[in-house]
Amino acid sequence: MALDLRFDGDPVLRVIAAPVTVFDAGLAGLVKDMFDVMYAAPGRGLAAPQVGVSQRVFVIDTTWKDAKPSPQAFVNPQIVAQADEIAVGTEACLSIPGRAFAVTRPIWVDLAWQGLDGQPHQRRFDGVAAICICHEFDHLNGVLITDIGVEQ
Repeated sequence: MALDLRFDGDPVLRVIAAPVTVFDAGLAGLVKDMFDVMYAAPGRGLAAPQVGVSQRVFVIDTTWKDAKPSPQAFVNPQIVAQADEIAVGTEACLSIPGRAFAVTRPIWVDLAWQGLDGQPHQRRFDGVAAICICHEFDHLNGVLITDIGVEQ
């Protein structure tokens, strides 16, 4: 499946994505294609709405630009807890090219999600991974960094 990035102004970016209910080869193919788009862009994260698919799926790889790839896929993610402590950082978005925003995020999040096989997982993420997860999670809810950040 050929996927193309969607950009600010595309209505799919403003829709609350639907939960994934079918865990099959089609889902695995979507995730593989999302990684291909993300790495080619090049980015550290990508949510399904950013490629025109309104489903609750995102992928991240926060290390590949600095070290070897460590791809992670999250299906039906839920932030179940987050730090009270926050930090402001600079974020960019593949759907809003050429612009950067100061965004406030919790320093860690506890995420529950399903794998490509539908099995449940839960883990705490901090640092760049927490930022990336929050950013992609926002995409699943129709929220862009233009809504919550200050352009730099």
